[in-house]
Amino acid sequence: MNASESPVSPTTPFEWIGGEARVRALVDRFYDLMDIEPGYRELRAAHGSTLDDARQKLHWFLCGWLGGPSHYEERFGHPRLRMRHMPFAIGIVERDQWLACMDQAMGETGVPEDLRGRLKDSFFKTADWMRNRPA
Repeated sequence: MNASESPVSPTTPFEWIGGEARVRALVDRFYDLMDIEPGYRELRAAHGSTLDDARQKLHWFLCGWLGGPSHYEERFGHPRLRMRHMPFAIGIVERDQWLACMDQAMGETGVPEDLRGRLKDSFFKTADWMRNRPA
């Protein structure tokens, strides 16, 4: 690289994480962990018998939320996250298990540490806002 060239920095978290394939890897690991780790038992129970629909929707949602393609909105309109999650009992246990599972998935899929820290903060705010029961 010569003096007039500078490294290209990612402009969105979507680019920073590595694009759609990396978002897919993160989501797949998240749901795989939820399915196999006993520590995420309550979270897994809230998802019903199959994770396929939730897995696809989270992938579509995260792509757009991170600044990439708006797959979710193209299919379903505005996410309206809180409204869409009202049928599910979400308390502190479910919130904390979701956050722990996502953090483990981010670590295992190699999300860069700086981005991981930012995402953990954003995920906490969103997950806490989604709670619809006190405990």
